[in-house]
Amino acid sequence: MIEIEFVGAAQTVTGSMHLVRTSHATVLLDCGLYQGRRQESIERNRHMPVDVTKLDAVVLSHAHIDHSGALPLLVARGYNGDIHATPATRDLCAAMLEDAAMIQAADAKHINRLIDRDGLEMTRVEPLYNLADVRRTLDQMVTLPYHRSKEIAPGIRLTFIDAGHVLGSAIVLLDVDDDGLQRRVCFTGDLGRNAMPILRDPELPSNVEVLITESTYGDRNHPPIAEVGEELGDIITRTAKRGGKVVIPSFALERAQEIVFSLKKLRRDGRIPRIPVYVDSPLTVKITDVFKLHPECFDEETLELLRRDSPFEFPELRYVGDKEESKAIDASPEPCVIISASGMCESGRVLHHLKATIEDDKNTVCIVGFQAQHTLGRRLVEKRARVKIFGVERNRHCEIAVLNGFSAHADQKGLLDFALAARDRGKLRKVAMVHGEPKAQAALMTLFRDEGFPDVHAPEAGEKLQF
Repeated sequence: MIEIEFVGAAQTVTGSMHLVRTSHATVLLDCGLYQGRRQESIERNRHMPVDVTKLDAVVLSHAHIDHSGALPLLVARGYNGDIHATPATRDLCAAMLEDAAMIQAADAKHINRLIDRDGLEMTRVEPLYNLADVRRTLDQMVTLPYHRSKEIAPGIRLTFIDAGHVLGSAIVLLDVDDDGLQRRVCFTGDLGRNAMPILRDPELPSNVEVLITESTYGDRNHPPIAEVGEELGDIITRTAKRGGKVVIPSFALERAQEIVFSLKKLRRDGRIPRIPVYVDSPLTVKITDVFKLHPECFDEETLELLRRDSPFEFPELRYVGDKEESKAIDASPEPCVIISASGMCESGRVLHHLKATIEDDKNTVCIVGFQAQHTLGRRLVEKRARVKIFGVERNRHCEIAVLNGFSAHADQKGLLDFALAARDRGKLRKVAMVHGEPKAQAALMTLFRDEGFPDVHAPEAGEKLQF
């Protein structure tokens, strides 16, 4: 008997975590942090329903925190086995998990100080893990390049192929043999898009019988990336004309680099004014350095650019590391662009920039990625008149612009095309949709069934699939 239990990212887009069990082994696919309402997130992350004593191996699809961020919790609970990832993913995790631990500590300190100073009726915050937990996690990470194959548990063999989503992201292929019952399971992780800048297109798997696919944009298609770049240029130009600042909450991994890539092109083509552009995220600086170490992940266009010039630098661009320099950006009255983490506005320096800009109608907050339910980013997308930052309600007067076209996730057509290709190249029996909200999954399931997929399901958290 082979079984998959959907622990996290089941009918939601965060906290990716799935267990693959056989009679002889248990493997965990991803171990991500749940992100949403602060107290709910803390409780769900602290009470992660995974028995570490029964795990034989962990497989990580990519470094985004909603896929990797709970690994230190797993290790702190006693997991001492291997964590398998691509070389680029391991290098990125070294920066991202350390940053996650430091952000938790800083946010807890800041919120607890506000509670003590102002008597706020909020629950005190304790970090989920610390730097020592992160270092132990990195010690247990074992790298496996694309297209290599390795037995990671009795009867379970792992192969990574390129997902094209972020640097080092992988589609996970598990060849499972349980006492003669053999199946190939494909877990997309987060599936990338074709013809995006910087990275190669997603690869297509063969001989897949069970597909676990993300479904984030299962109910919509993205506009062409060139159109989105032009729209970004328009947003920056009109905001600068009224003397305002453009704040772009951005995931430090991939999205920030894509935005910089686009801004460099817009600047070269004379489509934006030559105002300062600040990448205010120490993590983004580290990640951009990691990018330079992994040209094996780049597409041909980016490789050609690297031979002539860095795609991540131009004269008006400043990478900010120092806290005082970060504060000076908000104090300055001059127009500028601020790219800062986190992408869903739940932590990090972007909260300070939002606090400083959100109440002034000269400014713009430009959302360039998916925003999960109950996050500050989602409330901004909904253009709410009042939002809470650091526990304090604030009036939102700034412009809100939403550019979904920058997404590194496959859209509805991309998800369907991938599944059709997997079916054409194998004997696909079952499809399980994860990492998507119910509305998007319902639309995508209807489309799959119309295309003749016989067994398509969007499991709930805790549900088990046996085959």
